[in-house]
Amino acid sequence: MSRAVLSLGANLGDRAGTIRTALTALKDAGLVARSTLYETPPWGPVEQSPYLNAIAVVRGDRDARGWLTLAHELEQAAGRTREVRWGPRTLDVDVVTVAGDDGAPLISEDPELTLPHPRAHERAFVLVPWQTLDPTAVLPGRGAVADLVAALDPAEVAAVVRWDHLH
Repeated sequence: MSRAVLSLGANLGDRAGTIRTALTALKDAGLVARSTLYETPPWGPVEQSPYLNAIAVVRGDRDARGWLTLAHELEQAAGRTREVRWGPRTLDVDVVTVAGDDGAPLISEDPELTLPHPRAHERAFVLVPWQTLDPTAVLPGRGAVADLVAALDPAEVAAVVRWDHLH
């Protein structure tokens, strides 16, 4: 058994529907908790539409590679194509952290699956929903998620807006 934190994002098509479909699929994979949806500005150098983002916590009989495989299956089911790095996407699912049965974080330098996610500590669209879902969350090797949020540019944090309040 392991526990993983997954970050989901979408900015093409029916963003909310795509993420909700992925979250429904995660119920069969051991969904423990999920954040609400947040609208966020795009991250990276490519001009594109705003994203909807969410965090999911899952627990099940998968190793880290198994969670990555599931993430890719969810992306494929949503019609994800990988044409432009940091470009628009129907669904992006990142494995942020994985912990073993004993709660110890899995650390990986594998380029296909670096754990914890190498840029999660810089991304308000990951940290804000995660902190809201679990105020005591810790990003292994980086510290408390609440402290990481506090260290970000306040304008970047303010740009992560609960989407359910917008509609």
